[in-house]
Amino acid sequence: MMRRMQRVRLFEEATIALFHAGELPAMVHLSIGQEAAVVGACLATGNADYMTGNHRSHGHPIAKGANLDALMAELLGKATGVCGGKGGSMHLADFSVGSLGESGIVGSAIPVATGAGLAAQVRGTDQVALCFFGDGAASEGVLHESMNMAGIWKLPVIYFCENNGYAVSLTSEESLSVPDVATRAAGYSMPGTVVDGQDVLAVYRATREAVARARAGDGPSLVEAKTYRFHEHAYGLVVSRPYRDQSVVDTWFDTVDPVTLFHDRLIAWGVATEEELVALHSSVKSEVDEAVEFARRSPFPPPEAAYADVYAPSPEETR
Repeated sequence: MMRRMQRVRLFEEATIALFHAGELPAMVHLSIGQEAAVVGACLATGNADYMTGNHRSHGHPIAKGANLDALMAELLGKATGVCGGKGGSMHLADFSVGSLGESGIVGSAIPVATGAGLAAQVRGTDQVALCFFGDGAASEGVLHESMNMAGIWKLPVIYFCENNGYAVSLTSEESLSVPDVATRAAGYSMPGTVVDGQDVLAVYRATREAVARARAGDGPSLVEAKTYRFHEHAYGLVVSRPYRDQSVVDTWFDTVDPVTLFHDRLIAWGVATEEELVALHSSVKSEVDEAVEFARRSPFPPPEAAYADVYAPSPEETR
């Protein structure tokens, strides 16, 4: 858990440096502050299980165990990226870890995850689909349509809301009719659970219970993790009207940083020493640095690659 949270945190910090260096072809949406939510949830699933993310894209595949080299190359638009440099920061897919894709369209991956759950049910496998979305997408019609279908057909889907309190700059209080998104689960015949999104173990336990329920054929669940993003909605985005107090953000950094919290707990429990955690951090830092250099060395796709993957291959090509 600590290694994966560190992989997310240091990968995101590396993208900040690349952003300031002018090496990123687009803005990025960072998962800094939300590492415990994505790692706890992903570690409750297996390698064969499906996962869909959202526009805040990097943390999800990393939490699922993705290779950092190909992921970083994708951010830089390189041919060695997980999508050949065509997806970029907001449209990642990494089938090697079950990541079916992420998109800048709010809520767009929700029916994809629901369909993946239906496919697993039809095939008779015990796979589940873990579906990430934010509090902004919690009011999208596609979520309610999908949860209704999943509830009727008892599909093995875990709808996981990363409620960081803001849909861009709109607060949850302004955008949601209920204090907790999880209460909406009752309308679709599934359990709804609210969990501390800064506590990786609490998230893991809640998601593991939902996964076990889905594998047993008992249908979907809705898990809501109360979390917080430490940076702007998109890094570098300038919002004309301030919508949150910087002192509050600083307080979150100081008191509920999920990486720091878990670091302190591991030491307090005697699970790890400070020296071991420093070594782990150093190891992950080297991995991220190598991923950055790999991405920089990688070539851009040739111009003709723009015409590849536009359409599905014909039956003749497939044969």
